[in-house]
Amino acid sequence: MSPVVVLVGPPGAGKTTVGRVLAERLGVGLHDTDTAIEEAAGRSVSDIFVGEGEARFRELERVEVVRALAEEHGVVALGGGAVMQEAIATALREGDHRVVFLDVTIADAAGRVGFDASRPLLVVNPRAAWTRLMNARRPVYEALATVRVQTGDRTPEQIADEVLQALGQAR
Repeated sequence: MSPVVVLVGPPGAGKTTVGRVLAERLGVGLHDTDTAIEEAAGRSVSDIFVGEGEARFRELERVEVVRALAEEHGVVALGGGAVMQEAIATALREGDHRVVFLDVTIADAAGRVGFDASRPLLVVNPRAAWTRLMNARRPVYEALATVRVQTGDRTPEQIADEVLQALGQAR
């Protein structure tokens, strides 16, 4: 069993929101790996970062994402930095997954997430941090993606329509 589709992209791209719409339209569940990590750990991603450090979070993330890619059947939404771990990138490539890169500009991302304390890598100088992260991650998102969809100035339903059409599952 493997996911119907895997969503990747930066904070504010709409992975969870679009994932819900896609899951509903496809008649499957949504598995958000950050939410799964929070539920298993009993605390937020931000609290894990602060209390145990980024390395511990990335370890938890690697285990959860690799498991989800092997066992979940539905829409799987990955945390923004997950693809930067080689084990996860390899699992995406070798699993022949349908990976959708939800792309977004910094202006649209800022409007959606507000760059608050719940985004631990964006706490200090959020715009500069987001830009730095995106510059490092964009080539990886693009290399792993089956499809790239721009999310700015669009509703989750419009984005889901484009994703389904691009994957040959238009309804």
